[in-house]
Amino acid sequence: MARGCLQGVKYLMFAFNLLFWLGGCGILGVGIWLAATQGNFATLSSSFPSLSAANLLIVTGAFVMAIGFVGCIGAIKENKCLLLTFFVALLLVFLLEACITILFFAYTDKIDRYAQRDLKKGLHLYGTPGNVGLTNAWSIIQTDFRCCGVSNYTDWFEVYNATRVPDSCCLEFSESCGLHAPGTWWKAPCYETVKMWLQENLLAVGVFGLCTALVQVGGAPPQP
Repeated sequence: MARGCLQGVKYLMFAFNLLFWLGGCGILGVGIWLAATQGNFATLSSSFPSLSAANLLIVTGAFVMAIGFVGCIGAIKENKCLLLTFFVALLLVFLLEACITILFFAYTDKIDRYAQRDLKKGLHLYGTPGNVGLTNAWSIIQTDFRCCGVSNYTDWFEVYNATRVPDSCCLEFSESCGLHAPGTWWKAPCYETVKMWLQENLLAVGVFGLCTALVQVGGAPPQP
């Protein structure tokens, strides 16, 4: 009876890690697709041009695939070394997340000031040759989040040296609508809008990740 339960737990953990590995494959695939078709998609930072959505997805997908693979093999083979490697990897991820969270809350003001300054610098690359990824990213963000500029729509005035904004800032999109009056543009600042969205959604992702890890740790088959 007990042996049967342990076998059930072992195969359940294998199935769970298999899904984890497949999820990593999916993330990696999306990252490669973005890199191949969209260039440096979502590269908003002028200081860190390699920090793009495509690159982040590729690194994340590869890491998740590696952890999932080790977990699958360790569970099905009941290999102590692989299971230990799997749990150490999870522990390192938790420690890294904890450090990043602590540093973020400790230096929130400095991070906000630096990020906004860097993003404003990146606005000057909008629409320029070789910066298709940055241009597409700003257009998508302003359209989807209904915002304009980093702090407000006047950020674009310095870019164009005129009272105008990209057409993606318009309440109702039309050709050259960015040349119209400010009353026809979104007023919300993109930095605060996106930051608020991330805070709301990352909380849910964090809770899911914690529950996932607890299931993995609790479901590890004891070693003979």
